[in-house]
Amino acid sequence: MATLRFLGANQQVTGSRYAVTVGDTTVLVDCGMFQEREFLERNWQPSLIPVSGIDAMILTHAHLDHCGLIPRMVKDGFSGPIYCTRPTADLTELILRDSADIQVEDAKYKRKRHRREGRQAPHPELPLYDELDVDRTLPLLRPVPYSRSVPIGKQIKVTFHDAGHILGSAFLEVKIVENGQPIRLVFSGDLGQGGKPLLRDPTRITTADYLVLESTYGDREHTDKGPIESQLAEAIAPSLRDGGKVVIPTFAVERAQELMYHLSRLVHENRIPNVGIYLDSPMAIDATALFQKHGDALDAETWNLINSGEAPLRFPGLTMVRTTDQSKALNQMRGPAIIMATSGMCTGGRIKHHLAQTLGDSRNTVLFCGYQAAGTLGRQILEGQTAVRIHGRSCDVRARVRQLFGLSGHADRAGLLQWLTPLQTPPRQTFLTHGEKKAAESLAKTIQTTLGWSVQVPAYGEEVELAAR
Repeated sequence: MATLRFLGANQQVTGSRYAVTVGDTTVLVDCGMFQEREFLERNWQPSLIPVSGIDAMILTHAHLDHCGLIPRMVKDGFSGPIYCTRPTADLTELILRDSADIQVEDAKYKRKRHRREGRQAPHPELPLYDELDVDRTLPLLRPVPYSRSVPIGKQIKVTFHDAGHILGSAFLEVKIVENGQPIRLVFSGDLGQGGKPLLRDPTRITTADYLVLESTYGDREHTDKGPIESQLAEAIAPSLRDGGKVVIPTFAVERAQELMYHLSRLVHENRIPNVGIYLDSPMAIDATALFQKHGDALDAETWNLINSGEAPLRFPGLTMVRTTDQSKALNQMRGPAIIMATSGMCTGGRIKHHLAQTLGDSRNTVLFCGYQAAGTLGRQILEGQTAVRIHGRSCDVRARVRQLFGLSGHADRAGLLQWLTPLQTPPRQTFLTHGEKKAAESLAKTIQTTLGWSVQVPAYGEEVELAAR
């Protein structure tokens, strides 16, 4: 009997993880970190599937909510192969090393703060994993090209197809043979928007017996507020005019590079003032270099720009900030500036220090360019809270708060429906994951109404049987 068990990103966005079991082989699809405040406890809980029973992992892409718990599993004894695309393997190293560094630093800070406040934390002030655990993880990565079928055990084969979400992202076509009968299981991973710079559009699927589909923006469209560069120029203008700073919480992979692409065009066209623009994220800097290394994964327009000698991710006035001292110096600067810093949901990293310094000044702007999960610091600011806690202290929010539409790395409701249209036959069952409950249920209703498909929004820990047609 073939089964599929839902172990994360169920009726919420982060913590993507699924177990596929066929006979005596169990494969884990993704192994992501939970980032919403109410679900953080799950990062510390033992795996619902015993680590000793997992034969292999398949990774859709390198975002933390898809790969961030792998070193924890390795620490607990996992030693099997981890299959992913070549760019994903390189990016995963960056993501996991950065995650380990942040956790170690956060643990040190929490120990000091809790001692100072005289209180006990719900967990020991220790990192989930450290750099040694990452070192043990990286040799397990098995890079494979797009479109090549990879056997896992005797009854499972997986093929990676371009998902257009971030560099190296893939949706998975998992072919299962059960009692001599084929079952085709498709995991969308995170699907990107079509027609965006840098990456190719998502590949389309034509057949699936079972489909696990993301639903991050399943209840909405990316509102058309005009061209991205016009939105960006308009959003940053007031603060730069008033001598303030524009602080942009940035995802290190894809969003940082796309922002740089659009800022480059604005600079070359003299559409924004001549101010310092800073990318304050060593991981984003390294990720940018990987875009050139893996040029075959970029869209034709971007690759042609690189080959023509024009650097779409470099421009006058851009400074790459690596060291901690350089980052601290940005907060001592006077006058207008644009600062991009990680993490994208403000859950950790250098962005929290910049927010602590800038939120209280009405001349400044905090500009959000990506999804902010429920309970995260970014979501609290975006929803209009007048004060937030950063590093254990309350910070008043007086800065302008803006949101840029259209830069999201996720397809919206219309994009998801468009991705489904080439399917020649409806799946036996479609499962909606990687979306808050409201968004997933809204998309389920839309698919049922417009396509007539059978759709389910599974709960955390739920298990279903997979059968041939």
